[in-house]
Amino acid sequence: MIKNKTQASTVSALSAAVAKPRQDIEESFVSVGARLSEGAMMLNKLTRLFEALPTALQGEEVIEASSQLRSVASTARQLTEDFGKEKANLNRLVEVVSAANGPINELRRTVKMIGIVSINARVTAAGIIGDSDDFDVFTTDIATLSNSAHTTIHEFSQVYRQLTAEVDRAASQRERFDKAHAHTLTELAQQLDETLEALDRQRLTAVEGSAETGRVSRQIVGRIGSAVMALQVGDSTRQRLEHIETGLDCLADIMAGKPVDGAVLDDAVTAEALAALSTLEQEQLRATASSFADEVGEAEGALQALAIDASTIMTASRNLYGGKGGDASALSTLSAQLREAAAILRDCETERNKLEALAAAVQQTVSVLLGHVAAVQEIESNMRLVSLNAAVRCAQLGPRGASLTVIAAQLRELTTETVVAAEAAMTRLDEASALAGAFVEAAGGENAGQIGRLEQLANHAMTLLTGLDERLSVASASLNADGPKVISLLQAAAKGIDGQSRLAETMDDIALQIAGLSTDPMPDPISEALAPTLEGLRKTYTMEGERQIHNRLFGNAAPAVEVEDAANDDMDLDALMF
Repeated sequence: MIKNKTQASTVSALSAAVAKPRQDIEESFVSVGARLSEGAMMLNKLTRLFEALPTALQGEEVIEASSQLRSVASTARQLTEDFGKEKANLNRLVEVVSAANGPINELRRTVKMIGIVSINARVTAAGIIGDSDDFDVFTTDIATLSNSAHTTIHEFSQVYRQLTAEVDRAASQRERFDKAHAHTLTELAQQLDETLEALDRQRLTAVEGSAETGRVSRQIVGRIGSAVMALQVGDSTRQRLEHIETGLDCLADIMAGKPVDGAVLDDAVTAEALAALSTLEQEQLRATASSFADEVGEAEGALQALAIDASTIMTASRNLYGGKGGDASALSTLSAQLREAAAILRDCETERNKLEALAAAVQQTVSVLLGHVAAVQEIESNMRLVSLNAAVRCAQLGPRGASLTVIAAQLRELTTETVVAAEAAMTRLDEASALAGAFVEAAGGENAGQIGRLEQLANHAMTLLTGLDERLSVASASLNADGPKVISLLQAAAKGIDGQSRLAETMDDIALQIAGLSTDPMPDPISEALAPTLEGLRKTYTMEGERQIHNRLFGNAAPAVEVEDAANDDMDLDALMF
């Protein structure tokens, strides 16, 4: 009996030894299953998120926005050409107005000389005047003409100075505009074209890549199923080890002399039980260890493959739609360009309005100036008349009018100079009026308000793209936040399986110790007193492999496997994953 108690203690120790790898396996596979479950849910969420993007990129709103932005780019180029023409016209206006300065200065000089001639005429006429002589042309008419000419040319010059100031201001305004926006619209058009081409490529790539994404996604689903199936080895091994522990505990009770099925077995049956149960449990343990060693490798491979597939689809999504470690998506780049474009277009519109206002002011001033030209022309006419009257009067005076003849000649010469200067000034001012009119006409022409319309188109396109851009941003943010977590979880799950094969060696070592409990051969036939114990153990089995070993050792006299036993062989996904 002492020997049996010692053996009972040894068997109990072996049962406890079997419990250790069972607990390790249970803890390890529960942890792996939890990581797989969390990673799979996050991965499924991300794949659904990115699988929907190709359809969104092909949507009508994106197509409409792209069309509008191409129109923006085209019109921006046309406006650049218009701005170039306006600049040339403005430069010509500056030249023309500046060129009028010479004739106008000549007019001022001529008027000044007329004033001097007027004084000389009065002084000379006073020296030769007689009671019956009419010298009004020299004493009054030339003076009146001088005063009138001085007033008219003075007003003319003032308006001209105003025109010069306004033209210079317009030129300065345009110079500042050109410095700030000389190439703005051209660059905007080029950037939009390049980004729209990139968006088209991205849309095409998204459509072409969606098939591959779908394939990898379906493969991932298969991988998850395979991983779940492979992880069943943990649960099945745990159950089989529990059954081995139950068998060893039963053997320990027998060896300790405890009643079994209500009766204490005699020494002969006890020895028979030791041989039978030690053989049964060591074979069960060897088979469990062998199955575990084979299937744990498959589980590790399935998890590693899943981690690789997850990394592949994460990388593909990041490369396609932009994100951390990749270039910004064409859509996000376009949104940024549109925000910048809207600001640029508003600035252009403001500057263009200022330029148009200045052009209108120039035209108005030129119109006023041309009105003064009529007065200058009247002066020319009066000077001709006074000059003619002076010549006639001098002829009537004969030798007495010799000195006045010189004055009349000077007046005729000044009249000729006035005509030449006035015509030159009018020629320049007529051209200036035409150029200023061209500015005003352009302001109300077919391109009027184009910049404002461009801004409206750009804003509308940006509104259309905002929703999709937000979806891309959410997808990219989720990818950046959850992608590394998914990879980490799946890799951690794979590492959690790594090294579990050593437990198979531990189980083999325990099996050798169990085999050493008895050197007696397997009893044949089995004692009737032991049969209920063996049948009770057989009823605890949940795996077909366990029943096959039992049947091979003790025959298939046991009742057929019940339906509920077969059901236990099915994969309990909820039990594993949650």
